[in-house]
Amino acid sequence: MLVLILVVTMIFIILMVMITLVNLISKKTFSDREKSSPFECGFDPKSLTRLPFSLQFFLIAVIFLIFDVEITLLLPMIISLKHVNILNFSYIFIFFILILLAGLYHEWNQNALTWII
Repeated sequence: MLVLILVVTMIFIILMVMITLVNLISKKTFSDREKSSPFECGFDPKSLTRLPFSLQFFLIAVIFLIFDVEITLLLPMIISLKHVNILNFSYIFIFFILILLAGLYHEWNQNALTWII
């Protein structure tokens, strides 16, 4: 049994050394400008004419995330409808929708929903 463990360990060590040697030998030595620079969404990172990030896009993404979380909160409420009192459920549901509508109204007043091109 000990001999078998020793043989497997030696084979494993030899394979690791061979893999490391093959990796070191097969490396390409030339460097390319495009290959060595980081890829950032199609922009050339070497140029200085990059456009700033749109704040409107960021605000729309945040609004999307808020309403996405809202869906994940509404679905369990609908499933629990058959286990709770309908009057209490209606109060909670209306309160939840009013909070969302107040947030939407606030975003609308702050002009976060208008695209300026």
